[in-house]
Amino acid sequence: MEFKGAMGGLYRITEWISRIAFSNVLWTLCSSPFLFFIVMKFMLMATGQGGANEQVVLNWGLAITAPFTVFPATSALFTVVRKWVMGNTDVSTFKTFFLGYKENYLKSMLGGLIYTLLFVVMYFDVTIYMTQMADFKIVGILMLVLMIVLMVSMFNFFSAVVHYQMTFKQVMTNSILLTIARPIRVFTTLVAGLVLAYIGLRYPALYFVCIPTLIAMVAFFNFYATYNKLQLQAETRKRQEEEALEAERSVGNKGSEEISEKVNLSKETPDEEQPRL
Repeated sequence: MEFKGAMGGLYRITEWISRIAFSNVLWTLCSSPFLFFIVMKFMLMATGQGGANEQVVLNWGLAITAPFTVFPATSALFTVVRKWVMGNTDVSTFKTFFLGYKENYLKSMLGGLIYTLLFVVMYFDVTIYMTQMADFKIVGILMLVLMIVLMVSMFNFFSAVVHYQMTFKQVMTNSILLTIARPIRVFTTLVAGLVLAYIGLRYPALYFVCIPTLIAMVAFFNFYATYNKLQLQAETRKRQEEEALEAERSVGNKGSEEISEKVNLSKETPDEEQPRL
C-alpha cells in the first residue's frame, strides 16, 4: 500500500530512519570488539583512572582488533549505502550487509592491516615530534596532515572495494590516487565527517544509531560523484579520439581517391609520339 501526501512523506522518513538505524546496529555488532576498547579508553579518560600502561594496552587492543572487525564491518556498511546512493533503496539491508561482509572480508582485512600499521607509525611520529622534539614540530604537523589524508583515502578504499572488481593492489592504488586527484571532494568528505563526529560527541547515543552510516553515505556519495565524472571524461576523451581517427581516415580516403583520379586521367591522355630516328 502506497501512501500519498503528508502521510506518504512521513512514511518515507520513518522508512529511511529504520534503514539507517538497522544498518548501523549491524555495523555496531560486527565492530563490537573494537568498540569495546574505544569505550573503555574513553571511560578511563573521563574518570581519570588508569595509568599509561592501561592506555597502552587499550591502544594495542584497538590496533589488533581493527583489521579483523571494524574494517570488514565498514566494508559491509559501504555495500549497503552503495545500493542506496545508486538508487536501489528496496534491497534487504540484512542480506546486503552480510553478503558484502563475506565477499569483501579478505580485501578489507588486508587493507585494515596496512592502514592500521600506517596509523600506528604516524601516531608515534606525531607524538614524538610534537612533544619531545620541539625543534621539529613542523615535521609533526606534516605527519598529522598526512594522517588526515590517509583517513580520507580510507573512505575511498572502502568505496573502491565495494564498487570495483579489482585486485587488492589496484584498490589501494586507486583509493590513494582519487584522494590526491580530487582535493575538493576530499575536503567535503572531511568536513562532513568532522561535523557528524562532533554531533556524535555531543550525543554519544547517535553513534549506535546513525553516525557511522551517515558518514559512509557522505563518503560514498562523494566517491560516486568522482567516479561518474571520471567516467564522463573517459567517454568524452574516447569519443574525441574516435572522431579524430575517423577524420584521419576520411582525409586518407579522400587523398587516395584524388590519386586514383589522377592515375585514371593519365591513362586516358594519349602518350606523345616518340621522335623518329
